[in-house]
Amino acid sequence: MSDTAEALNVSTHKAAGYSEFRRGWPVVVASMFGIGLGLSPVPFYTIGMLAPELNKAFGWEFGAIMIGLMIMTLGVLVASTVVGYLGDRFGVRRVALISVVLFALSFMAFSLSNGSIVLFYINWGVMALVGAGTLPVTWTRAVNNHFDTRKGLALGFSLLGTGIFGFLIKPFTAWLILAYGWRTAYVVIGMLPLVLAFPIAFFAFHDLGAKSDTADERRRASAARTLATPGMTLGQALKSWRYWVLAFAFVCVSFGVGGPIPNMENILKVAGFTREDTVSLVALIGLSVIAGRIVGGWLIDRFWAPGVAFVMLSLPAVSCWLMADGGMTVPAAGAAIFLIGFAAGVEYDLMAFLVARYFGMKGYSAIYGSLYGFFALGAGIGPVVFGKVFDKTGSYGPVLGTSAALLMAGAISLLFLGRYQRYER
Repeated sequence: MSDTAEALNVSTHKAAGYSEFRRGWPVVVASMFGIGLGLSPVPFYTIGMLAPELNKAFGWEFGAIMIGLMIMTLGVLVASTVVGYLGDRFGVRRVALISVVLFALSFMAFSLSNGSIVLFYINWGVMALVGAGTLPVTWTRAVNNHFDTRKGLALGFSLLGTGIFGFLIKPFTAWLILAYGWRTAYVVIGMLPLVLAFPIAFFAFHDLGAKSDTADERRRASAARTLATPGMTLGQALKSWRYWVLAFAFVCVSFGVGGPIPNMENILKVAGFTREDTVSLVALIGLSVIAGRIVGGWLIDRFWAPGVAFVMLSLPAVSCWLMADGGMTVPAAGAAIFLIGFAAGVEYDLMAFLVARYFGMKGYSAIYGSLYGFFALGAGIGPVVFGKVFDKTGSYGPVLGTSAALLMAGAISLLFLGRYQRYER
């Protein structure tokens, strides 16, 4: 190819990327708020602040409270595939809007806790089932359909909300508890999806495809989109070895990253850090998630995504080894926490990108939803295992070492995916 032709090709590529963002930025913004104030980050980032209050109020052990995350995981395992199917069948906009409302109400219901741990667990299960439509599977479907040239970057911005709200919601929750009590904290935080995410999504979140009014029109439009859209169905993906490589990888990665984050305050306390140092260090998680979203999205647009993932997921494995050994200085702990948060920042958009590139868009929502169930499995079990190990040993060293090994296993397994797959319409 001549220099002139190559320059023209690069210029056309850039123009296509700018055109995509001019057309699709409302969807990106709506997705950022919907994901950031949804089921995935809100319970995960607030439980560490609320658990001590529940312990004081009802005498529940910290490990028992963390089981709520595991129950949410089991609910997501059931609901994520169903939500993916409903998104393919009825459109992700409708699924997302309904789920935002139900998730907000179910989160606020925790404020009514009366001391029954059974009811507390039931509320976690209900929240997972009705709030699964706020998971990235719904929002990223529309982003993937609006973007191609800058798909990775658009997904990175869409998932930026988890970092932004993850950074803000910890101190906000602490302030609410101190000023008004834990019950009010549950209510106020539960209101955020209603007053922020819902109105933005109502006006700005739209997927590509036919709009229809009647059930018959929706069925015909869904069938037409399925026939015209290239890629695999969920059934076809389940027969593909690449699907199971991704399932294995994301269980390992989500455990390795999701286990330390909710327990980070106590990990630092055990390591001998002061309260002031702990507060400043934990705040790095949200900031590093934001960095991971942006940098990761930029990199996977330009380089082979599994290779990028290998590097970005290997570094936090080193962090876990350092934290397991103990004796870290404040700068070293900050660097370790930043790398863990950075990996957490790239997880979701990496999953969305890999599903689109290796399986196409025909059954995207259902495939992503089922794989997200594996991701949620590791993320739900991780914090509980961390808590149980600490209760028995008084140390996080052994389980941090396990996290390091799992991160490496997940990162290496992604290298076997091979080149991206192409599907003809």
